[in-house]
Amino acid sequence: MIKVIIADDHELMREGVKKILRREPGIRVIGEAASVDELLRLAGTCDADVLVLDINFPVRSGLDALVELQRVRPALAVVMLSMYSEDRFALRALKAGAAGYVNKASAAEELVEAVRKVAGGGRHLSPAVAGLLAREVENPTGLAPHGKLSARESQILSLIGSGKSVKLIASQLSITVNTVNTHRARMLKKMGMRANSELIRYAIEHGLIE
Repeated sequence: MIKVIIADDHELMREGVKKILRREPGIRVIGEAASVDELLRLAGTCDADVLVLDINFPVRSGLDALVELQRVRPALAVVMLSMYSEDRFALRALKAGAAGYVNKASAAEELVEAVRKVAGGGRHLSPAVAGLLAREVENPTGLAPHGKLSARESQILSLIGSGKSVKLIASQLSITVNTVNTHRARMLKKMGMRANSELIRYAIEHGLIE
């Protein structure tokens, strides 16, 4: 029996994942978490084989959780389930210790396949992710500007690109306005830009808007 934990801050998404997995023989959902802190507490007490983990959480990101889990529960196989396309976070997630990456727009069968594969010690690489890995091998220094950003910076870039104000972004992510401005300043420096208008244009051109 494959025992699974689901971590996503949206209840409807957790319910949808549970519905998909519960109809599969040999898979049992034994726990769920709505925040990174809740997940870390659960992972320390729950004997799970696989974690299905979202990237977006209000305070700490799923990638932050992944790094911590690698320290405290390295045997727990993690499948990242994200709304972001593979070129946004897949390689970063795999390098941080994830065993698979599934886009939320994918068919339910891919999630089930990923859970079964990583539970057996393998890795789930969709054709899109395999292509990214191949391109990185060919050109390891050829990162796009947004590839240099942290998970939180990428999230804020998407929100800025969608036209949201700093105050609204801070409220949505449960962080301070000063923190948003600090991330924005770092983003501008990393990407070689000077103004929000450049960030907005870049996010739109590269399809990075949430």
